[in-house]
Amino acid sequence: MSLSDEERRTMVEHELNKAHKTMEQVYVLANNEFWDGAANRLYYAAFHAVCALLIYDGISVHTHHGVNSMLYMQYVKTGKLSAGLAKLFSSLQTMREKSDYNCSFNASKEIIEPLIEPTNNLIRQITLLIGE
Repeated sequence: MSLSDEERRTMVEHELNKAHKTMEQVYVLANNEFWDGAANRLYYAAFHAVCALLIYDGISVHTHHGVNSMLYMQYVKTGKLSAGLAKLFSSLQTMREKSDYNCSFNASKEIIEPLIEPTNNLIRQITLLIGE
């Protein structure tokens, strides 16, 4: 089933709103030193922004791996986004999986804080691509 232009715009708007609200959660969790939760929310903030971009361009994916693959294939290979931003997204995904599923991994201030501004930048860059 394909989406109408209006449905696509609405979904893109919802995904971007979710990305921004999820970043707000990152700050709350980090300020309270809930680092594993912040790791999870960092990834999902980026994930929702990337999903907004894919929806905007009519690209359908069904898995987290698919989102990661399409980000690289459709945006890095074409020069629309830097390889560094795609690497950040991939790193956030790996960190989220470790913090959610690996009991011996504990996210920390030293891991999370340096990722906050780059994640905000990823969301900004995606928002700019959508706005063009």
